Amino acid sequence: MIYLDSAIIKDAEIAIKYGWVKGITTNPTLLAKTDLSPEETLQKLAILSPGELYYQLTATDAETMITEGEKAYELIGEKTVLKIPATTIGFQATATLSPKIPCAVTAIYSSAQAAIAKEAGAKYAIAYVNRATRLLGDGLALIKEMSKVLQGSNTEILAASLKSSQEAAAALDAGAHHLTVPLDILTAMTTHELSEKTVIEFNEKGQGISIK
Repeated sequence: MIYLDSAIIKDAEIAIKYGWVKGITTNPTLLAKTDLSPEETLQKLAILSPGELYYQLTATDAETMITEGEKAYELIGEKTVLKIPATTIGFQATATLSPKIPCAVTAIYSSAQAAIAKEAGAKYAIAYVNRATRLLGDGLALIKEMSKVLQGSNTEILAASLKSSQEAAAALDAGAHHLTVPLDILTAMTTHELSEKTVIEFNEKGQGISIK
């Protein structure tokens, strides 16, 4: 599935009209870019989203993470997916919350962390592809390693931090099950100059049924 990575209401309204965007992912940085409170933003996005809406926990201890996750579920409802950082405390919170609320372990930078996400019951393991390339050397290699570790499990890979349509397609080829990208990349994925040129040629030389 392909998700919109944004907390901007206008972005969501545009993306959802495409018809093939399946849900919305947010994070604290994206929520900070809106003029509304996080609570108001999430409630509006929940109405717009055709599927899952991801909220990232910001608490720094396991007990408060669990409380925050439960509160997010109260706000968003059945569409909720909790994004939980890949830390020792985060995995602990995931293990507690995942039987009740779908969880996505985020900011994974090793296949070992992906293995723990699986054991903690996470529905998704999120890798930051472009950032991993900058920090580790090869974000696509990380996706491939995670894919091997998670093979045959119920934990699927969501690729994030994608900076081009080519990188998005490469992440799928490497083994990602899902993508989340900002609106400009969503749009870029639908276009190619040769497609545009071919359509122009068809229109100039061909005929179709009358709609008048």
